[in-house]
Formats: sequence, C-alpha cells, structure tokens
Amino acid sequence: MKNQINPIIDLAENAGKIILEIYLSEFSVKIKSDKSPLTQADLAAHSHIVNGLTKLDPSIPIISEEDDLPDYDKRSLWKRYWLIDPLDGTKEFINRNGEFTVNIALIDNNEPVLGVVHIPIKNKTYFGYKGHGAACKDKNGKVKFINVAKKASNPIKVLSSRSHKSLNLNEYLKGIGSYNLKKMGSSLKFCIIAEGKADLYPRFGKTSEWDTAAAQIIVEEAGGRVLTMQGNKLKYNKKNVLNPDFFVIGATDKDWLALAHAQY
Repeated sequence: MKNQINPIIDLAENAGKIILEIYLSEFSVKIKSDKSPLTQADLAAHSHIVNGLTKLDPSIPIISEEDDLPDYDKRSLWKRYWLIDPLDGTKEFINRNGEFTVNIALIDNNEPVLGVVHIPIKNKTYFGYKGHGAACKDKNGKVKFINVAKKASNPIKVLSSRSHKSLNLNEYLKGIGSYNLKKMGSSLKFCIIAEGKADLYPRFGKTSEWDTAAAQIIVEEAGGRVLTMQGNKLKYNKKNVLNPDFFVIGATDKDWLALAHAQY
C-alpha cells in the first residue's frame, strides 16, 4: 500500500498545514448558495490538493466540494476519478473545536478504492487502500494497521453529528438498548469506528458523496461496513450526489439495520 498511497497522504497532510495556518489566524466566513459556510481554508486546501493530484496524473478527473460539479452527462462516463473534500467540517473549523478533516478518495467503478482522511489539529492520518487494509499514522509518524471492534460494547458506543440533529436518530436509539452517544464533526466519526473505538454511526439526514468516500474505504478495509437502509454499499458518481441515509458499522455482532426497519 505504501508506494501508491504515500503521495496522497503527503498531499492531505500539507493541506492540513495550510488549513492550520488559517485556523490560528483571524479568518472571514462567507455563505455559499446552499447556505453552508466557506472560509479561506476551504479554498486554499482545495487549490493545493487539486494542483497536487493533477501533477501526479493529469488524466484522472477531480471532483471537489469547492468546485462546480461537472454535468452528469460528462462525469457519468468516468471510470476513475478523485473525489475530495478539502475541509470537511467547516462549521467545526469556524467553531474552533478541532473536529475537521481533509478527505481525498479515489473512485473506481462507482466505489472508493483508496482513501485518506487527515486530522490537522492532531496531525493524525487514517488511510485505506482496497485489498491492503487500513492504517493510522500518528503525529510522530508511527503507522499501525487498524481494525473495527469485534463485538459491540455494553453500553453500545454510538456516534452522531455535532452540527446536524435528527429526530429519526432519536427514534432509532430508543430501540437499540443501553448506549452512550458521542457527538463529533466531519468524517472523524468513520475513523473512530475503523479504529475500534466506537460501534455504530447511524446517519439520518443530508450528506454528500465527498463527505463519505475517503472514510468509507477506510472503514471497509478495517473490517467494517457502510450500508444504506436497504443494506447496500454507498455508491458514487450518482446523478444526485447527495447520499441516502446510511449506517457506519464497526461491530457486526448485532443486526443494526433490522433494528432500524423495526422502527420505520
């Protein structure tokens, strides 16, 4: 996995350094047409990553949250492309709680096959490559392979979004038994599950493909699953890039989807 993914790790980590410089300064916030916030850090990280990926292989197209989405007629023909969220968790960045990430994924035949998630505030990087497992690199550069939990904790360790509330989540949690709920931002939730430190992240509500792709392959290579309510893997390069509701599953000793269907 090392040779193929190292340049992408470097790109994500260097984007993280750019983000941190702005994070530690006085920065302005704009509001995009979809009402989501935008900072200089989003745009600076976007430019750095896009330039870096283009230099690595100019033949592979790129989709970024911070760029215009290509027409579906064009991108539907793409077999492989990069899918990036230069700063996932902009609200957390603005609130200065550290729960934001850099997400870079390679999509092949509508599925993520390589993913890097970097946490700038911790200088920590998670990465996965299809067929090669998932790993974590700490602030000292030490790399270790990671795996999801084999059995659910008691009480169950559940993660949820810090910035997006959901009545459906509250209803679902009533049916799973004893649990502890921890809220956090960005794709960090996927990584915590991939590392075996939480059991489940049920997501009811809006997310986009760039929010999930990089972290999905990390979870899958760590032995977990990312499934829709129908039990299917999340797919990419859809005409509508919004994701359906999904579950990030670490511990697989419980049928989390059956519990959901019992509620709805």
